[in-house]
Order: sequence, then structure tokens, then C-alpha cells
Amino acid sequence: MKIDITPEIIFQTARSGGKGGQNVNKVETMVEGRWHIDASQLVTEEQKRILKEKLQNKITTEGYLLVKSQAERSQLGNKQIVIKKMLHLVEQALLKKKSRIAVKVPKAVKEAILKNKKQNAVVKEQRRKLRPGDY
Repeated sequence: MKIDITPEIIFQTARSGGKGGQNVNKVETMVEGRWHIDASQLVTEEQKRILKEKLQNKITTEGYLLVKSQAERSQLGNKQIVIKKMLHLVEQALLKKKSRIAVKVPKAVKEAILKNKKQNAVVKEQRRKLRPGDY
């Protein structure tokens, strides 16, 4: 299930560190994306609850999902990275895990495991050094 939250993301820019030389000092290339989960019209109440639960360490006290990027040297590149990261986070949080189906181990398999364990025990017993009380 793909939800495109891009129209609701609020972008903010700042100067970023890292490579770029003098460009770093004068151009605001770091992009910060904020998305207010409660105010969103694109997700249901149940989805909002799941998002808040699973992404709680990335949500601010005001209720914004916060993602930053300063990897690229251009503001546009960082903006695209922020969008991609945010969409991925939301998509992963809303994915339902497959429930595990318990399978009974067949009797023949259990017996084979036991047989193998006994063989290993015999091999290890034969590797032991003899002690005065063993003979």
C-alpha cells in the first residue's frame, strides 16, 4: 500500500557541513522535512496510531515526523533524499508482518537428530584422554 505524503511535507533549509568548500559557507543545502501525522488527511486514524507507535523515536514533541539530509551538495538533491526516506519510513511502518505458521516436526526427523547426537557423543567420548579410573 503506497501513500504519497509529499504534498503534506514541510521543508526547511539550513547550512550543512561536509564537503563543498566555500559553497558550504554561503548556500543552504541541508534540507529538513517535517510531516505532521495528526494533521494529515492522507492516512486513517488507525494508520496514524501505528505510525506514532513504530516511528516514535523520529517524531518530535509537536508530533512531526522529522527527516534530515545533507548528503548532496545541492538543495534539490537533499530534498529528493528527504522525500525518499520519509516515504520509505511510512511504507515500512505500515507494512503488516506475516504471521508465522507453526509446523510440527516429523517423527523421522526427530529420530534422525537423536541418532546424529548419539554418534557425535560417541566420537567425542573416544577423543577423551584415559584417566586412571577408566580402565
